[in-house]
Amino acid sequence: MSENLKIKLSIANRLYPLTIRPNQEQGLRLAAQKINETLKQFEESYSVKDKQDVLAMCALKFATQLEQSYINKENTNREFEERLNKINNQLINYFETNEE
Repeated sequence: MSENLKIKLSIANRLYPLTIRPNQEQGLRLAAQKINETLKQFEESYSVKDKQDVLAMCALKFATQLEQSYINKENTNREFEERLNKINNQLINYFETNEE
């Protein structure tokens, strides 16, 4: 069993100590980097001074992206299921009319 790692992530110029599994490190570091980049973009684009407001905007952006991906996945699954049902019905009709 692998040992846990102790790391520190910097988000919005604050350090957050975490104890994680080794396989989580890369994802956490990339997420922190993306959060910091997004914070910087919001600060520059909207001249927001309050870090809490910028963090809330960042959280909303990421939560919206996540929810939209769930919606897109559901729509894709529904479309795929409809296509499979159509093919299945065509196969049933074919075999029913060509039985001998």
